[in-house]
Amino acid sequence: MQQLRAATASGSARRGALKHAYFGDSEIGDERARGGPDLTGGGRKVKADGAGETMEALLAAVAATGDRRAFAELFTYFAPRVKGFLMKGGASDADADDLAQDVMVKVYKKAKLFDISKASAATWIFAIARNARIDAIRRATKPDLDPDEPMLSPEEAPRADVVCELKERDARIKDAVSRLPAEQREAMALHFYADEPHSAIAEKLGLPLGTVKSRLRLAIEKVRKELDFDDA
Repeated sequence: MQQLRAATASGSARRGALKHAYFGDSEIGDERARGGPDLTGGGRKVKADGAGETMEALLAAVAATGDRRAFAELFTYFAPRVKGFLMKGGASDADADDLAQDVMVKVYKKAKLFDISKASAATWIFAIARNARIDAIRRATKPDLDPDEPMLSPEEAPRADVVCELKERDARIKDAVSRLPAEQREAMALHFYADEPHSAIAEKLGLPLGTVKSRLRLAIEKVRKELDFDDA
């Protein structure tokens, strides 16, 4: 879980930033103490005057106008429940707190994607929470890349003299192969250029396997001799 905590930012800093960005200087959780709206179970917000407003309506208000008060009410109700859900899934108190903040930020930003015909507000929000938990686990378990790992270093471009040498060698090989007997040249082309195994070449040319191997051996010997590759 230490890795998971490292994959998320400081909980207190994130809470402060979230509060300032979406609610200004208001206190998110003080509505009840001031006699304001009270959020109860069952997916409904119950006001002091008895009028009711569903969580779906609050989410719709956020989607339509970015209503911060509506989002504050959604936050007050869902943030602690999302945290509890994450802790039941194995997250520590601190990790769940950080992830709950992330989830509620995503709720605010993705509110326009909510479709009441497909799911309730609670189902939609807890689906975001479940996905956030999975993503956090993946980030925590993925090993850090070593910047000094040779495989991650860009391959150096070959020097100009090496490039010229390779081009010259390729030209000599093509010239040597072009002067082979036709049957040996055909076997070479199928094996080295078409990457065909001996058995496939034999079947394609209608020849015994031994004949194909013999042709390839003779062809390779002639090319090596032509290029002075005796020690290759």
